[in-house]
Order: sequence, then structure tokens, then C-alpha cells
Amino acid sequence: MKTPDVLISEVGPRDGLQSVKATMPTADKLRWIDALAVAGLREIEVGSFVPARLLPQMADMAEVVRHALTHPGITVMALAPNLRGAQAAIAAGVHKVTLPVSASPAHSLANVRKTPEAMLDEVRAVVALRNGQAPDVQVEVGLSTAFGCTLQGAVPEDDVIRLAVACAEAGVDEVGLSDTTGMANPAQVRRLFNRLRAELAGKAGAAHMHNTRGLGLANCLAAYDAGVRTFDASLGGLGGCPYAPGASGNVVTEDLVFMFEAMGIRTGVDLNRLMAARAPLQAGLPGEPLYGMTPEAGLPKGWAPAW
Repeated sequence: MKTPDVLISEVGPRDGLQSVKATMPTADKLRWIDALAVAGLREIEVGSFVPARLLPQMADMAEVVRHALTHPGITVMALAPNLRGAQAAIAAGVHKVTLPVSASPAHSLANVRKTPEAMLDEVRAVVALRNGQAPDVQVEVGLSTAFGCTLQGAVPEDDVIRLAVACAEAGVDEVGLSDTTGMANPAQVRRLFNRLRAELAGKAGAAHMHNTRGLGLANCLAAYDAGVRTFDASLGGLGGCPYAPGASGNVVTEDLVFMFEAMGIRTGVDLNRLMAARAPLQAGLPGEPLYGMTPEAGLPKGWAPAW
């Protein structure tokens, strides 16, 4: 099989599940992760290491990581908001830890109760932990609210780039940009990722886009045009912004894979098996709405990837 051209990082088991009120039973989570792996996804964010009292949906993280690690060739990733979470993630055996650092001070205080500067100290502490205890573990930062903030409004692009550079200098492996509130547009995405890549070169990371205002795929394509090759997405569009009528927020994995494959850009993901992975998700969260134009319409007659 040819090497894929892009990496689709499935974030539904973390970003999706922590955004819904219901708690998916652990057995259903494991079946869902199995189905995602069978579909060919090579990186899965399986959850976040946060106190169970804050997010009961993530109380089973150690067991989920242990199961995900049984799939060869999968990068098992988890979010950690601080050093304590990173310690637990590394102890569980994850391959990659992602840290949320917000470019908006207002969002940072609301989300992690720390300023962006204080989060930088947390990043340095996590890098030191990784260097000392688990040098093979990757550490990445996702810069939240990089394209705008519902609390603060506009976020200056210079602030985003300055914070990205500081994270890279702190020793993380990659810094990506997240459209946390679904405020980005393609011109802004292209401009900011071009600046990020000019500053960070190989440390410029993933595009995490939301479809809150219907621009998720357009923004992913703009990021691709700017040289981005890793894209976060969520099966069925689960999670993201719960306040956007008719759209859950996250880019739908099925639609993103279809767009790239139709263009001849290899993802390594089997679309039929990917859409079949909706079944264990729906079984574990009965009644939770799932989104996606491709699953609703089906694949075109005679469909085959353009490549």
C-alpha cells in the first residue's frame, strides 16, 4: 500500500465524548476504537486525563489506553491539561500527549484557570517530565482559539505566532492551530498557517477545524494548500461547539476523508469501514445526533478513490 499523503487524527473519543452529557460505557468505547482502527485511522485521541469528578466521561482512561495499545501501527494520543494529567497519560503508556494552550487569555482562564504564560510553564514541566522519564513519547500543543474567541473576540495573529514560537522553544515536538470556536475563514487559515510554518518549519503541526459556521472543509483545504498534512476530525462530527444549531462543531471525519480521497489525496482510510464505525458509536450513545453529508448521501455509484 502506498504511503498516505495526509494523516487524519481521529479526536472523537476525546473531543466528542467530553462534549456530550451522557457517559459512553467502556465496552462501547473499546468497540468504537476497534472499528476506527479497522477503518485505517493511524492516530486516535482516545481521551483526556482529567479528574473524573470534572469529566466522568473520562474516568476509564487507563483501561481505554491499555486496549487501544493492542492495535499495532496506531498512535495512541491523549490530552492532558497539566503536568499531573501528563504524568498519568505517560504512566498509562500513550504514544503522544497533547496540551491545550489558548491564545486568548480570557479563554485560557475559563478553560484551564491559567493564563497563557502560566500554561507555558506547564508545557515546560511536561517536556522536562517526558525528557526524563519517557523520551519516546511525543508532546504536542494545540493552540486553542487561534482564529478567534467567543469571550474575547478577535485574537491578534501576532499573539498566536508569538505563543506558538514560545511553545516550540519550550521543547514540544509540534504546535498546531485550533479553530475552537468555529470563527475561522479560509483566507485567515491560509495566512496563519503560512506564518506558522515559516516560523516553526518542521514543528508546525495539525489543523483542528470546526464546522460551526459551515466552513470546516473549506478551512481544511486552505490549510492543506498552506502545507499542513495532519488534520483533526471527529466521526459523525461528535463534539465541538454545542451551541451551533444544526452542526455539532467538529469537522466530520467521513466528509474530510471523502474530500481528500475524491481529490486523489491518499488518507489510508477505508470509507466504507469508516462509516461502519458509526454503528458502535451510536450504540454507545443512543439518541445522540451524528452529522455528516457523506454518510447521509452515500458514496457515489462506482466510487473508487481517484488515485
